[in-house]
Amino acid sequence: MPMRLGTPFPGLEGATEWLVVDRPPNIEIGRPILIHFWAVSCHICHETLPNLLAYRDRFVPKGLQLVSVHMPRQEADTDVEKVKKDIQEFGIHHPVAVDNLHRIADLYQNQFVPAFFLFDTEGHLKFRAAGDRGLQNVEKKLEELFAEPAPSQS
Repeated sequence: MPMRLGTPFPGLEGATEWLVVDRPPNIEIGRPILIHFWAVSCHICHETLPNLLAYRDRFVPKGLQLVSVHMPRQEADTDVEKVKKDIQEFGIHHPVAVDNLHRIADLYQNQFVPAFFLFDTEGHLKFRAAGDRGLQNVEKKLEELFAEPAPSQS
């Protein structure tokens, strides 16, 4: 059963390794949190990364805490060098947890990539979605959390 809306932030315990950062991030309740699950073998993950990174660039300066969790879908995905290559290729410079044992995925009751879990300032799950269609709603939910009007479509 997927994590229910309103569930408290479960943390990020269980990463087999952290990339981009020297140590696990100190996630603070009081600021919105976006947890993003992905895998190097997932073409939809690669297609959606530019949008996710645009949201990062737009909302992290306003207080969003973003962590990506690399959740392997197959044995070949556990190769951390492949993950590092994607991090460099796509310009990921926010914390990335390697979840080769699926411990973090289990905390989130997640089995999908890409998947998005958005927590509000009180640390409760406000929104969850998976796939490219799920990403389409992430921006709207971030705007709600940051009380921003949607950009006008010209």
